[in-house]
Amino acid sequence: MTHTMDLNELTEAIVAGKLEASQEMVREALKVRTDPQVLINEYLTKGMEEIGKRFEAGKAFVPNLLMSARAMKGALEILKPLLVDEKQTTVGTVVIGTVKGDLHDIGKNLVASMFEGRGFKVINLGIDVSSDKFIAAIRENQADILCLSALLTTTMNYMKEVVVALEETGLRERVKVMVGGAPLSDGFARRIGADAYTSNANAAVERARRLLQK
Repeated sequence: MTHTMDLNELTEAIVAGKLEASQEMVREALKVRTDPQVLINEYLTKGMEEIGKRFEAGKAFVPNLLMSARAMKGALEILKPLLVDEKQTTVGTVVIGTVKGDLHDIGKNLVASMFEGRGFKVINLGIDVSSDKFIAAIRENQADILCLSALLTTTMNYMKEVVVALEETGLRERVKVMVGGAPLSDGFARRIGADAYTSNANAAVERARRLLQK
């Protein structure tokens, strides 16, 4: 018995955040020799874009985004080993972390998941990260983007120290600095010399893609 797969169902499974179904469909698609790159670019990424749009429109919420990101990650785990050139698969490399003194994790992890889901390589440094740690990670991974997160008015000023440290080490030219977190604003980002401020995970990914195109 042969049945043709409707790959749009794969996009729908990502939107619905169904991990097992997404992985099952990826395996089925590979059996009929579908190109892994096509699966990623045309179906999986579309699912992440769709859930991102719904989130921005207030029709989906943080748990939905996390479920979709999880499904996406699971699908990518099957496909990654099959891609001939790892370089092709990544849009860019992102180093992300919550700054020194701040222990908030959820927002940052959501942003990290969205980046992974949209084809970026992500180095998540966790919470309470010092400027030295950020700089070491940027060097080691030749990062294109640095994402700094803070949820406290007391810790957001540490972001400025990180930007200054980047300038002092001569890395500022090489990386785009993006900042996010509840107390932040565009004005704050400009004042500390960051390239961008975004208010949510989907916007962060869109903005990062634009920053890298320039």
